Amino acid sequence: QVQLVESGGGLLQPGASLRLSCAASGRTFSYSAMAWFRQAPGKEREFVAARTGGATYVSSSVEDRATISRVDASSTVSLQMNSLKPEDTAVYYCAARSRPVVERPTTPDSYDNWGQGTQVTVSS
Repeated sequence: QVQLVESGGGLLQPGASLRLSCAASGRTFSYSAMAWFRQAPGKEREFVAARTGGATYVSSSVEDRATISRVDASSTVSLQMNSLKPEDTAVYYCAARSRPVVERPTTPDSYDNWGQGTQVTVSS
C-alpha cells in the first residue's frame, strides 16, 4: 500500500515563505506525475503545481511565487511558495499518479494516490 506523507505547513505570516515536502512510502514505483493541490474551507480542491517526467505545470494564481521540485529516486515532491498571502490559507495535499502519463495532469481526477493533507494558515 502506498502512502504519501506531507510535512511542513503551519501558521505563517503574510510575506513569509513556505516549503512543503511529500514522501511516498510502502510500495513505491515511478509515478508518471506528482502534484500539489489545496483546498480552502467551503471551496473546491484547487490545483497548485505538478511535475511529470518532462514537464512542469504551475497554476496561474501562484506561478510567480511557487516552485515545484521532484526527486524520482526517492519519490518525493516539494513545493516552495514565497510572498504568502492570507488567501493561500488552505489544506495542502500531495498527489501522485501511478497510471501512464497524461497531458496536463492538473485536475484531481488525474491522480489516484493522495496524502492526508497539511494545514497552511497565513495570518498576522
